[in-house]
Amino acid sequence: MCGAFAGFVRAVITTWFGTYLLDGEAVVQSVPAPTDPESLAERARARREGRLTPEESALLAERGNEKWLTRDRRLAEHGLLLDPRAPRSVPIPPTASVSRSLAPALLLAADRALVAAWDPSIHVEEAVRAASDLDRVRNLVGERLASWVARDSPDLDASDHERAVRAALENSGEARLGPEDTNLREGRRRLAELYRAVESTRASLEAAVESAAPRKAPNLASLLGPELTARLLAQAGGLERLARLPASTIQVLGAERAFFEHLRGRAPPPRHGLLFVHPALQSAPRSERGKLARALAGKAAIAARRDQVGAPVDPTLSRAFEARRAAITARRGTKRGKPRGGSR
Repeated sequence: MCGAFAGFVRAVITTWFGTYLLDGEAVVQSVPAPTDPESLAERARARREGRLTPEESALLAERGNEKWLTRDRRLAEHGLLLDPRAPRSVPIPPTASVSRSLAPALLLAADRALVAAWDPSIHVEEAVRAASDLDRVRNLVGERLASWVARDSPDLDASDHERAVRAALENSGEARLGPEDTNLREGRRRLAELYRAVESTRASLEAAVESAAPRKAPNLASLLGPELTARLLAQAGGLERLARLPASTIQVLGAERAFFEHLRGRAPPPRHGLLFVHPALQSAPRSERGKLARALAGKAAIAARRDQVGAPVDPTLSRAFEARRAAITARRGTKRGKPRGGSR
């Protein structure tokens, strides 16, 4: 330690095995930490969250009016002087028995940190992504089936997947094959069954999302509806990330390609992304969608932050958006009522 501080200002150092008060290079007081992994893991979590450990609290309680140094910002918030010249370590190494508890404590602390960081909305996100994948699978299977059935029924519309599925399942005149083609007929029927299975699974995922979204993000679901909430969570990468986004980013989530085209100078800036799914935007004139998307994104940003901290549903968010929507609609009526020319 720097000689200017030796014997003049004491310093506090916290290690994983305890908290120590140094005067110069000498340890004048020590408060060892418990050696069991459970206690050590809990103390690691406290330090990570910016809280004091019990050992630190016990030592600081005896400080009085003395000026103590530290390199730890946590301790500086409790009256110690933050100084980079304070010592980094203590001259007392942990005993062999204490050292053996470090590895289990670190593993336990890491496991708890992963659990604490886990965003439960990830399940909603995965369900939405799975449903999107199944949409593509269903379309591919439907296109192939319609093409196959059309070999027997040239008048079949290639986009009428439902008719092709029914024909293949019933082996009706629209899906006839000769008696010698029994295996092919069965294969085509199985393909139609696959289409139905994908369709059924897709419906189950959609129902699950509509049920889970209000539980995971009640404020967002109340404002946007379960389906749009789930799609926003999936696009943002979870509730925690969505809650950190500004309203301007939430407004264009899902329109990333159009945004990059705008940055290249090839297109105007997008006015909305996934928020266009909201009924208020879909039913609005094109000239008003940007204003409505901006208003809705602002309320969605607030709702996401409330959900992130576990706050109850705030009905004023929906009412505020509806009031803004009414104001925009009223302005449209005012503009229509204005005469184009001067008075005669």
